[in-house]
Amino acid sequence: MTPADTRTVSVADRVRTVDHIGIAVPSVAEAVPLFVDLLGGRFLSGGDNDERGIRLLHLALGQFKIELLQPLRADAAVAAFLDGRGPGFHHLTLFVDDVPQTVEALAASGYVPTGTDTASPRWSETFLPPRATFGTLLQFTSTTTRWDVPAQDYGLRDVLAGRVVWRDYVACLRDDG
Repeated sequence: MTPADTRTVSVADRVRTVDHIGIAVPSVAEAVPLFVDLLGGRFLSGGDNDERGIRLLHLALGQFKIELLQPLRADAAVAAFLDGRGPGFHHLTLFVDDVPQTVEALAASGYVPTGTDTASPRWSETFLPPRATFGTLLQFTSTTTRWDVPAQDYGLRDVLAGRVVWRDYVACLRDDG
């Protein structure tokens, strides 16, 4: 083995791209006039995560993506965020090549990841909490899904009306029954 083969791969070597920023809002519907109508955000996807109690809306803004997050119930983490900080920047999501190896690289660099979930190949993630990153929640994610193409089976109105739900990291129309 050469010295290059034995070196530890750094976190920076694992980061493929910045995927999006998350913005916490009290109401996604109230944020649409700014982010869609005024700024020209193009609908990509969205829906309700019933487990976490949040509604998400993914928009493309130029060459960048934003995710609007709205709490759907008082015990949602985004509700606590809004209560403590008010609306605004919530997190930065970085796509990485491999979440478990990124967790190892973060730990080797002295950081303690939290909320690691690798149960789904569609969306594996870990976080660095704001107290360790100058006030910014950092999300490190690997995925087998394209998140930059618009949904075909539903639209913005469906998301705003609560007709879309996330199931195993796939947004789909809710069942009527």
